[in-house]
Amino acid sequence: MPTVAITDYTFSDLSLEEAVLRPAGVEIVSFKEKRSPAELAELVRNADAVIAQFAPVNAEVVHAMTKAKAIVRYGVGYDNVDCAAAREHGIPVCNIPDYCIDEVADHALAFILAITRQVVPNALHLRQGQWGLATPLSSMSSLKHLTVGIVGFGRIGRDVVTRLLAFKAKVLVFDPVVGADEIARSGAVAVASFEELLEHSDIVSPHCPSTPKTQQLFNAAAFAKMKTGSIFINVGRGDLVDSAAITAALQSGHLAGAALDVFNPEPIPADHPIRTMPNVILAAHIASASPPSVKTLRESAARIALQAVRGELPPNIVNGVNAPR
Repeated sequence: MPTVAITDYTFSDLSLEEAVLRPAGVEIVSFKEKRSPAELAELVRNADAVIAQFAPVNAEVVHAMTKAKAIVRYGVGYDNVDCAAAREHGIPVCNIPDYCIDEVADHALAFILAITRQVVPNALHLRQGQWGLATPLSSMSSLKHLTVGIVGFGRIGRDVVTRLLAFKAKVLVFDPVVGADEIARSGAVAVASFEELLEHSDIVSPHCPSTPKTQQLFNAAAFAKMKTGSIFINVGRGDLVDSAAITAALQSGHLAGAALDVFNPEPIPADHPIRTMPNVILAAHIASASPPSVKTLRESAARIALQAVRGELPPNIVNGVNAPR
């Protein structure tokens, strides 16, 4: 009987995946929690396809795969999978690029509004028995009077732009692979460089994938180029940001605030100073969450794995392997 190995999952069970795979005669083998590379290597060794959530599917794990016809990532990003090693073995790596666009775009806007309208401090202030403004009047802003910089004009970036324009913000976009005319048609303004976007934005929100070129894109030099008193939003990938650099920028007051759904590392260490900063909103990598989006994610991953098991070329291949193994 063919098998699909699931390296880890945060769901209560695998009933949705089973409903797709078992009627087709495919068995599931799995770990729930993340395991060591050696344990993962044993799990995937004889699997016909592999689905991974957060477990590190590194070269050691990929090299152990003797039969796998695809590695499917539960999510849009796939930086926990060694795509080069998979390509070397002729194994397609697939993601789920369109399952949570509205959820993540909504979350980005929620973070932006929460910071600019100081929602959290004022809610806590009232809960503590106080009345009136919890923060200085100067910290209260309207999007109509702000410029928001969006880095990356993919599916989610475009939807964030649409939402911001409805709130009358001026929106700048930097994406080196998208033409200025296409960005202009959305109602946003294309800028020629990353540095230009940083220098002219009151709020910056990245929506680009994690790649060798974008990892640590937001480092000390980048934060120094941002306006004093600006705001940083991240609902994308934690490793886009140098964690020490954003911490220092917030501690110095150069950044007025931040709202972060992702971090590097995750979970954020219990003693990390960013956990206690009053000008920071944190969430535990949950921007994509909603019942419909999670259902779509899980069923899509199972269907892609099933296609691969059947010897079909699966969709959404991100590592350039264009023939079934």
